[in-house]
Amino acid sequence: MKRRFLTLLLSLLVFTGMKAAGNEAYLFSYFTGQSDGLHLAYSTDGLTWTAINDNKSLLKPRVGDDRLMRDPSICMGPDGMFHMVWTSSWNDKIIGYASSPDLIHWSEQKAIPVMVHEDSCLNCWAPELFYNAPDSTFHIFWATTIPGRHSHVATSEREKQWNHRIYETTTKDFKTFTPAKLFFNPDFSVIDAAIVKTPSDGELIMVVKNENSNPPEKNLRVTRTKDINSGFPTVVSAPITGKVWVEGPAPLFVGDMLYVYYDMYTSHRYGAVMSTDNGQTWTEINDRVTFPKGIRHGTAFAVPQRVVDRLIEYYDN
Repeated sequence: MKRRFLTLLLSLLVFTGMKAAGNEAYLFSYFTGQSDGLHLAYSTDGLTWTAINDNKSLLKPRVGDDRLMRDPSICMGPDGMFHMVWTSSWNDKIIGYASSPDLIHWSEQKAIPVMVHEDSCLNCWAPELFYNAPDSTFHIFWATTIPGRHSHVATSEREKQWNHRIYETTTKDFKTFTPAKLFFNPDFSVIDAAIVKTPSDGELIMVVKNENSNPPEKNLRVTRTKDINSGFPTVVSAPITGKVWVEGPAPLFVGDMLYVYYDMYTSHRYGAVMSTDNGQTWTEINDRVTFPKGIRHGTAFAVPQRVVDRLIEYYDN
């Protein structure tokens, strides 16, 4: 009886969220194989995600030493243009970039040399995009390790060289970029930052992964700010994902409900938590979400329904 009540309650919340969202649909960008390329899935409720193009790649990687397309992050600008960044190599100082008016036809891919000025930089992982409307600026942020640069954290033997922090560059046109700078510097190794804006008051919530390995954390934490240019507090929340090892948080508002999807990479499946109070409290909903087979770290974002309709029509034909 209790389980049935909870199921009905969650269903009511989903319906309310769909009603509030209006004529929106939702897309999830992700990867499967290391160099397989971009994949997309769509949803109308934030719970059931269906692969587009039979879960086949929509775009192959062309840049980077390793020709990867991991962790694709897509953001729609105010003019309707979609911009995408991704991890292009395991040990490189660049990230990949391309744009598209419809997520079907893509620009030439290019490398953004975000960390070439740092001789000892080891990596540029999981870049994310966020558009800040007040100053019409795109923020790109990613995880980088620079040996000896930041406060020491205890690591396992397997991860002894890694001590990540989040760095950032900004742009208005994806042609010129501000010099990369330190964006988030907590007292733990941090990767996989993702930002979402609350519909109710415009507060920014950033979800990050605590990557510490000794003792292992491997969980997601939350911090928040009113102004991205003022930065995020390095005092973060308790883990929102329990004891399971996760990565690649993808936050998404569906109406007033906040979902954070994540890659449970040790068990090769995807899960999620939800919040109805702007991320103050969380409920695990792993058994209520479905995703395409093989989905790995990506981003979830809202689009007009016509964008999804066009994608489905194009790839069906």
